[in-house]
Amino acid sequence: MINHSKKVFITGTDTDVGKTVISCAILEYANNLGFKTVGLKPISAGCELTSAGLRNEDALLLQQHASHYLDYDIINPIAYQEPSAPHIAAQKKGEFIDLALVDSALDRVPEDIDFTVIEGAGGWYLPIDKSHYFSSWVAENKLDVILVVGIKLGCLNHAILSAQAIQHSGANLIGWIANSLTGEIANYDEMIDTLMVALPAPLMGKMPYLSSIEDKQEKPANYLDLTSYLAL
Repeated sequence: MINHSKKVFITGTDTDVGKTVISCAILEYANNLGFKTVGLKPISAGCELTSAGLRNEDALLLQQHASHYLDYDIINPIAYQEPSAPHIAAQKKGEFIDLALVDSALDRVPEDIDFTVIEGAGGWYLPIDKSHYFSSWVAENKLDVILVVGIKLGCLNHAILSAQAIQHSGANLIGWIANSLTGEIANYDEMIDTLMVALPAPLMGKMPYLSSIEDKQEKPANYLDLTSYLAL
């Protein structure tokens, strides 16, 4: 029996470790199982100013890969044009990040949606201001968390610290996904083996290096295994 109305938060060991690639792959995986899905990118920076307003590339990809269409302002309620930490971009505009906007967007997700993928920005401790982090919102909303580990030299420390921080916050770390950041990675198998022992959650997939998320020759969802999570 499928457990409906799941919400999962996708975080990473750093910025640019492939959270969007993995988030879109998870959406496709759930779509293939017959779930009705949506993807959210609540907070973004580095957006492009268009005739329709600010648009974030990651948020647009989530919109495209979900099975159900959502208006952009629901997917990405907080957006800044400057490519910097969002709280710094907000400060420069004399604003503050209001998480009530994120709550409102989440409330607007239709009740019949089976599975919501919420992609974070940067790593786990994304500052909202000088003393608050987005991770607290994730924990307060009791979201399941998947950690994307960008496989490279140094990722062992980043992954272990991130997993400890997620657990310390009280959030539910349900698994991690290895994402290859280059085509050739020295000691790849050994690093994966180390993390499988060190991290307190199961490996849910090993994503190869993809030159483009839109590469039609590859089907990223095929590299994931979320069966135990989604098909309960």
